[in-house]
Amino acid sequence: MREDAIELCRRYTDILRARGRAEGTIDNYLCSLNGFVEFMGERPLATATADDIVAYQIEIAARNKSDSSVRVATYALRGFLEHVLERADAKYAKLPRPREPKRLPEVLSAEEVGAILEAAPSPKYRAAFMLCYGAGLRTDEVVHLLPRHIDSQRMVIRIERGKGKKDRQVMLSEHLLAELRSCWRRYAPKSYLLEGKHPGQPLDATSIQRAFQTAREQAGVKKRVTPRSLRHAFATHLVEGGTNLRVVQALLGHQSLNTTAVYVHLAKTWLHEVKSPLDSLKDKDTKPKA
Repeated sequence: MREDAIELCRRYTDILRARGRAEGTIDNYLCSLNGFVEFMGERPLATATADDIVAYQIEIAARNKSDSSVRVATYALRGFLEHVLERADAKYAKLPRPREPKRLPEVLSAEEVGAILEAAPSPKYRAAFMLCYGAGLRTDEVVHLLPRHIDSQRMVIRIERGKGKKDRQVMLSEHLLAELRSCWRRYAPKSYLLEGKHPGQPLDATSIQRAFQTAREQAGVKKRVTPRSLRHAFATHLVEGGTNLRVVQALLGHQSLNTTAVYVHLAKTWLHEVKSPLDSLKDKDTKPKA
């Protein structure tokens, strides 16, 4: 990378950290910015315009990049223009952003979750999976848990500065507590509840992703799922069990009930409770005619 671009990237990194962005988000933004630097060629990065970003969007879309990749690149580059190059006029604020398609995620059944937990490559990863499914945690929340966040007296887990920098509490099941205690005795972590290869360092979210895919394949689960699917399953199974949607919202840490409402669509029980109008045609012959 050219010297001028390196300095601007450093400045952008400092700004993102000062604004409280997660390290994973910063890495994704810098990766997008690096791709844009290559796209700019010999032109100084400081001369970039909104038209250049639109052209870059078209270029990466033509390479069959996913909508999410284009969306991340747009957020990253718009922030770079506004905060590093200090161009916050309306022209830049209205940069086009691809809409995220409204797709319902695939839901793991309780049997599939159990099979994945059994196939976890180590007790440490099984505990991570159980935190996602048993308490509805995001992987980023799992890797930043400290021992003091586990309250075995009140049987709750305290999440500090979760998504949106908000604190919340979630339930701690007896089964999960037993698993966490077993991991504590086995690995004797120094700082974080679940640590990686180096003592005092948190387990890497990417390694959880790899371990999950290994377990999924070992368990014979064919669905296209990720560790986040365990959180989806947590919420969906609660809704199917009759848990109030407001309670599920609080457990997940959603700001809007509309975000939580998607799990009503994923739950199967309400579908079975609704009677088809076809079944109401009692007085009519509904048999197919020859």
